[in-house]
Amino acid sequence: MRLSPSARVDAYRQRGWWQGKTVDALFRETLSRSPSGMALIDPPNRQTLIGSPAQSIAWSRLAQAVDQIVIVLQGLGIRRDDIIATQFPNVVEGVLFFLACARMGVILSPIALAYRGHELRQILPLIEPKAFFTVASFHGHDHAAHVLHLADEGLATGKVICLGNKAPKDALALDDLLAEAAGKSLQPLEPATDAADILTICWTSGTEAAPKGVPRHHDHWQVNGVAMIEAATLRPGDRILNPFPLINIASFGGMVMPWLMLGGCLVQHHPFDLPVFLQQLQDERIAYTVAPPAVLMMLLKNDELLAKADLSALRCLGSGSAPLSPWMVREWQDRYGVIVMNVFGSNEGCSLFSTGKAISDPEDRARFFPRFGADGIDWGHGFPSLIRTRLVDLITDLDITGPGQVGELRIDGAMTFDGYWKAPELTRAAFDTMGYFRTGDLFEIAEVGLGRFLRFVGRSKDIIIRGGQNISPAELDTLIEGHPKVREASCAAYADERLGERICAVVALKPGEVLTLEELCAFLKSADIAQYKLPEKLRVLDALPRNPLGKVLRRDLTGVAAS
Repeated sequence: MRLSPSARVDAYRQRGWWQGKTVDALFRETLSRSPSGMALIDPPNRQTLIGSPAQSIAWSRLAQAVDQIVIVLQGLGIRRDDIIATQFPNVVEGVLFFLACARMGVILSPIALAYRGHELRQILPLIEPKAFFTVASFHGHDHAAHVLHLADEGLATGKVICLGNKAPKDALALDDLLAEAAGKSLQPLEPATDAADILTICWTSGTEAAPKGVPRHHDHWQVNGVAMIEAATLRPGDRILNPFPLINIASFGGMVMPWLMLGGCLVQHHPFDLPVFLQQLQDERIAYTVAPPAVLMMLLKNDELLAKADLSALRCLGSGSAPLSPWMVREWQDRYGVIVMNVFGSNEGCSLFSTGKAISDPEDRARFFPRFGADGIDWGHGFPSLIRTRLVDLITDLDITGPGQVGELRIDGAMTFDGYWKAPELTRAAFDTMGYFRTGDLFEIAEVGLGRFLRFVGRSKDIIIRGGQNISPAELDTLIEGHPKVREASCAAYADERLGERICAVVALKPGEVLTLEELCAFLKSADIAQYKLPEKLRVLDALPRNPLGKVLRRDLTGVAAS
């Protein structure tokens, strides 16, 4: 199934931006080089997470492991262009299913483990999966039973399959299906998949209340892999530690694709646990990983903890989602020889990387992003040549070419998606008349660097980023206003050193009512929303601030939320 216009596909392939190689072709190329050692390693706490032993899969067994998943999918009647959904913790099966779908021409839609019925009721009608793969339970939530309940409501879930050997009634156990697959051969695959065919539909939350599906095809993912290899200076055989859930561009593009193309080892980590994370960095001889700015700062201030860890294999750390401390970036480079790369990106494929090559000074790397793809600025060959950017005045819609003026960053190029899944109106609004994606993020051209650098200013879209998760305050506003005691509501962010931002619910109550945070969260839990969306502060006002047209001035609530 293809969404990219043929003219775009042809033009980008003629320019060499897209190579026309499927993920499966890249996988086979890597296998042909016969990489040795382990390919995939589970988090060490897998047994605690989902009740089955941690797996380590060698490159010599990886093709067979993928083939077994393909046989399982074929046995379930899954065919080319069908959609399957997965809702997994960060375990090796997430990678195996990605590779199996790439081989079959099946579309994979990975869903955040934190999503509950509220989000699934919006996603499932859009994808109508032929099968839903999940876990029986995780952290006290019965995921498989929950999906079966949604099926009873009439939502299309397809067959429900659980990782491991346990499954509730009316669901299947993946271990049983794999045992059956062991005695079967691959059925002939359907006609070859084209690299412009959709491989994944990932989900993102912006200012809109509902999750938005972001389709990406094989050429998109191939470019992401090339960009990350260059940006993080990765080498064949490098070992990568992945703390990201396998649900979005950060994990598939930033971790899986570089690993797949270089033939190293991908080590999974879940949930984020600092002692385990440090132990894996040392024991697995990790060359590249990512961590939030607050974690990197905290580690530098804990000499005793760092002194116990051998980080001699580590060359590069990716970080982002909140401003980086210039001191922190310099200290990692000067004390440990580790380049901290400042990353700005989204599922839609708009990405900027402050790499050691593009910005050698570590303090400047923390403050600025390279102005990749701007007219008149040449970064040489490599992935920057595949990106085009504009900085646009939001009032006049004219391009900004000099420092000191804030505008919206807009991005086009080989990594940028084609539009949201089954959402034509959202797609039209997401792109400007020149075809650039409207990021909703505000930057200005820095005064240093002769116009080559951008400085992040803020977001024009009202979104809250808590621990890397995008949260729509508009969605929460609507839910909170359904509380019988609430007259009006608006959520705002307040700063947090560890997570970047947390959520504060600001409400005006009906006359004579009193509301507690615990009461509000209990109400929201009854709406079956993801746990990470629950407010962690409650502030009560007589009335919300509004402009002359009656729109809530969310920016005026920042001080209220911070108090």
